[in-house]
Amino acid sequence: MSVKRRELIKYFEENGFYLLREGSKHSIYTNNKKTVPVKRHRTIDRITANELCKQAGLKPRF
Repeated sequence: MSVKRRELIKYFEENGFYLLREGSKHSIYTNNKKTVPVKRHRTIDRITANELCKQAGLKPRF
């Protein structure tokens, strides 16, 4: 099962993250304490999305 990238970004933004910059293959989101790279694909694997949430210090949602 996969998660839409937009849903993951929306979850990050609801929790205080914002787009810091665009890398070559990732978008970099930060809340000034933690920085998380998000792949630029339309869908992201559910396990990967939950790991990104953990890396950001958020509860896994997907």
